[in-house]
Amino acid sequence: MEDSRKRKSDQSSGQVRNKKAKKQWQMPKRNFSSSPSINPGDAGIWATCDMYKEGLCTVELRDLFNEYASLIYGDATASDTAITKDDDLASDDIEAEINKEVKGIQNSKVEALFTPVKIDVQCDAMNKATARRTRHLKRLTPMTRMGKAAEKSLEEVAKVVLAPVFHRDGVSAQKFAIRTTIRNNHAMKRDDIIKRVAGLVGEPHTVDLKKYDQLVLVDVYRNILGMSIVGSDFEKLKRFNVTEIYEPTTTDETSKPP
Repeated sequence: MEDSRKRKSDQSSGQVRNKKAKKQWQMPKRNFSSSPSINPGDAGIWATCDMYKEGLCTVELRDLFNEYASLIYGDATASDTAITKDDDLASDDIEAEINKEVKGIQNSKVEALFTPVKIDVQCDAMNKATARRTRHLKRLTPMTRMGKAAEKSLEEVAKVVLAPVFHRDGVSAQKFAIRTTIRNNHAMKRDDIIKRVAGLVGEPHTVDLKKYDQLVLVDVYRNILGMSIVGSDFEKLKRFNVTEIYEPTTTDETSKPP
């Protein structure tokens, strides 16, 4: 009996040791995510589009940007993706074009000029297709410098963006305004951003909300912050809303009170 109990005890202790040994042999975790991301110091263009049309809009924008890059910089951009000429392609053809483009990027050793990065922020409205070059694009907003959505990063980004316009040698006094857009972020407050950026602009420049010479755009999306400076034609160009430029909203005169 004693031998039998001893053997059972040895077997059970061996099983425990085997279980412990198995727990020690674990495959290391791998990060399979290869999606591009926005990093501090990046530059780019915010693009909003029709809801659920992100893939189609990405193809349209890449082709459009490549076309103008080729016109401006010449043959140096010829190795990038081809330009889609037909705006009336069926949805199946567009999806095939997306798959073809993704495979081309994966197989190509040449770095693409433009890299799309999707931000998980839903569009707030839908727009119908138009006859313009981009059917699903809503708005384009240039961003000269990107950073983290934090107070320290705001100051670092602002110093880089503001210097060439407001702080270069021999610059004259200019009127400026600051416009903020904050989405899915509750840590950064509009008034705090405006106060800090205005202080970094400094004298001899003055604030003029209507007749400004320069408009500082500060966009915060989740944990990402971007900044750029645009000219006094910002309102004339419908705040870079492509839909409004091609199909401006008309006011019904008959609906106005006498």
